[in-house]
Amino acid sequence: MWERQHHAWESPALLGRRMDVLVLGHAGTRVLVFPTSQGSYHDWEDRQMPDAVGDLLADGVVQFYCVGSADDLSWYNETIPVHQRAEWQARYDAYLRDEVLPLSASLNDDPMLMAAGASFGGYHALCFALRYPHLVSRALSMSGLPDIRRLTDGQSDELVYFYNPAEFSLHEHDETRLADLRRLDIIMAIGRDDRMCGANEEFSRALWDRGIGNALRIWDGWAHDWTYWQRMLQLYINGHD
Repeated sequence: MWERQHHAWESPALLGRRMDVLVLGHAGTRVLVFPTSQGSYHDWEDRQMPDAVGDLLADGVVQFYCVGSADDLSWYNETIPVHQRAEWQARYDAYLRDEVLPLSASLNDDPMLMAAGASFGGYHALCFALRYPHLVSRALSMSGLPDIRRLTDGQSDELVYFYNPAEFSLHEHDETRLADLRRLDIIMAIGRDDRMCGANEEFSRALWDRGIGNALRIWDGWAHDWTYWQRMLQLYINGHD
């Protein structure tokens, strides 16, 4: 069995909201694990995702840092304007960057960091990895959403832009960031019948057009459920096949 730790604190970035982090494993590649939409830090554990790669966790090949979401404050909060939803996403981003990542570095000095998530967690994994390609080595989006405008009725502005992978990563002109993006191992896996499949195909092509390599793996059927994500995790956690 693998080591299990629980950490919690009131996040300054999220204005004192209590945030929990579940750490699974003792060493290896640090994996920033995002839950599904509005999910808890124990989302993956409840759905036996760690069991799918239990040998890697037990042997110190990977270590999971499972975070909770703030989707109820940001993109899923339809009671506030789109710009304010993006402001909350910016706070969540700061929580990850300035609070969770330092925790992971204090517990594990492995230089490799991966971001992984399924469904709306796939959006978060892509967003964080593409925003910080100098920090993240690999992104794994399973049945993910690459364009946040699907949740904003097509609206965007100067802040939404910077938290929408389908916008900021495709209009990047800074050569240093482009070089980092081109080093990033981007893996997107999705079912052929998933309604997000077309968006993933479009995003994959657009990245390639910018010289940003990526692996798009299209599975038969819908493939938008935990049993599929367990198998995807097994196949792609160490890179695309």
